[in-house]
Order: sequence, then structure tokens, then C-alpha cells
Amino acid sequence: MQNRKVSMVDVSEKKIMFRRAKAIGRIRLSKGTLEKILAGKIEKGDAITIAKIAAINAAKEASKLIPMCHPLKITHVDADIRPYENGLEVSVEVKVIDRTGPDMEAITACAVALLNIFDMVKAYEKDENGLYPEMQIEWIKIVEKEKREIQ
Repeated sequence: MQNRKVSMVDVSEKKIMFRRAKAIGRIRLSKGTLEKILAGKIEKGDAITIAKIAAINAAKEASKLIPMCHPLKITHVDADIRPYENGLEVSVEVKVIDRTGPDMEAITACAVALLNIFDMVKAYEKDENGLYPEMQIEWIKIVEKEKREIQ
């Protein structure tokens, strides 16, 4: 087996700019579980608030979880969670002043928020085999990016 090169991309010469990325993801839930979340009836606590806090923490830790991801100077993280017809939609926006954009931070934050929702409600979704036939994380994607010079 040949020796494969592994290295972080060199961004030393890139200009420090304002950069923003927004990721969106969804988790499909049964109607009963969604109603429990919205009514604040989840035994483990407020699933939406916990997921938002988890998203903020995850954005700050992305470079520790993803080996080639640069640690960034995050200036803001905003997590929003809203119901949609089949579950919850998580939207996370991350802003930085740095040499590279916060795409991985936004995706990581979105994924961790969805995983926290999954964890908080799995007891309500479990079937007789211990599986979760209706609950699934459907997708996560970057939906917006912005880059501009700092005034």
C-alpha cells in the first residue's frame, strides 16, 4: 500500500473576510412524537432548546471532530428549529471572520442538533423490535453561503 498524503489545506495567504454558511436538515417523526415536542411533554426535557444548545456547541467543536477542518474564529451561531409536515427542520447559520468559510461548522451543528432530537425522543418512536420505523434524519445540506470584505 502506498503512503497517502494527508494535510490540511494551506489558507495562510487567503484574505481574512466575513464569511457565513447556513445548513438545513430534517428529522422525520411520528405525529404523536411531534405533538409531544411542541407541547413540551418530552420526559428528558425541552428537545428544541437542548438541540439548539447542542448545535452551538457543535459548531465550536467542528475542527476537533473533522481532522482537516480549520479552527475558525466564530463570531455567531444561530440555530432555529421549526415543525414541518412530517417532523422538525433544523437551520443553523454560522458566521466567522477568517480565511475560510464555516461550511463544516454549519453542517456539523445541524447534524448534532438532529442527533440530539433523535436521542431525546427515541423512547416515543421505538417499536416492539427496538427500532425506529418512522424516525429518520432525512438530509442535511448547505443552502446559503456568503463572503465579503470587512469594512
